[in-house]
Amino acid sequence: MIAELLTNTALPIILVGAMVGIASSAVGTFLVLRGNSMLSDAISHSIVFGIVIVWLLTKQQSGPVQLVGAALTGLLTVFLTEALANTRRVKQDAAIGLVFPALFSIGVLLLNVYAHDVHIDTHTVLLGEIGFVWLDTIDLFGLPIPQALVSMSIMTLLNYAFIGLFYKELKLATFDPALAKTFGFMPTILFYVMLMLTSSTAVAAFDAVGAVLFIAFAIVPASAAYLLTDRLWMMFIIGALISIAASISGYYLAVYLNVSIGGMMAVMTGVFLILAFLAGPRYGLITQYMKRRRAREAPVEPPPLR
Repeated sequence: MIAELLTNTALPIILVGAMVGIASSAVGTFLVLRGNSMLSDAISHSIVFGIVIVWLLTKQQSGPVQLVGAALTGLLTVFLTEALANTRRVKQDAAIGLVFPALFSIGVLLLNVYAHDVHIDTHTVLLGEIGFVWLDTIDLFGLPIPQALVSMSIMTLLNYAFIGLFYKELKLATFDPALAKTFGFMPTILFYVMLMLTSSTAVAAFDAVGAVLFIAFAIVPASAAYLLTDRLWMMFIIGALISIAASISGYYLAVYLNVSIGGMMAVMTGVFLILAFLAGPRYGLITQYMKRRRAREAPVEPPPLR
């Protein structure tokens, strides 16, 4: 029965999309809370440079070496961004806008010069093709499991294992880095490890869904969750649920409209963000309007006579 479900093209595609969303929104939550959302965009593009460098050195297009190379490239992106911002000549957002296009451009040039005949291209990195994940399978427990599903499941476990082990430290380092440093929690190291996991998640996802969908899943569900709750642990749950809902609805809408599956999944994350922005139980525009309206219509009691 399980084998029959896995041979159904819809289920592997939806599962891969959901796992990418769950893994990405986990690390993206901390980027959103720290105000570093654009780092996900920077990392997802600059890893092209790391992927090409690793291929030139090892001739490997995937595997642990590529994950390490991508993680180091992500750290390089952040290091160069911080170095530029610390000069106080440019702001943080401008530094990001300078660093990642430079690394991405170098990576594209190296692809065109040295790897033009290899199955590594900018279209794959940016857009991927989630509709074909069910064709690339590995035998696991006698079942044909999509390779993308296995890699994303591993990254999901790694991300949540790290968050679970250092939950208190990450929470304090996110909301009060100075206090975390006073307690000896080393917030800078925790942040860089989180960025390494972000880079590894991006490179694990790029072959299946591409950088664009990774960015959408990393930032949009976490942003929507931020509008719906003030509790960190609840943000992870809401972000995961939005990712799952976006994967399911995005797939079937894409099939119905005959459009890109990955693109429609990204669109659906935006739809859920708009719903949270409009109808959130505490901060939604409609909710705020109804509260103000009830306050205006509430009878005003006259002051007591003295």
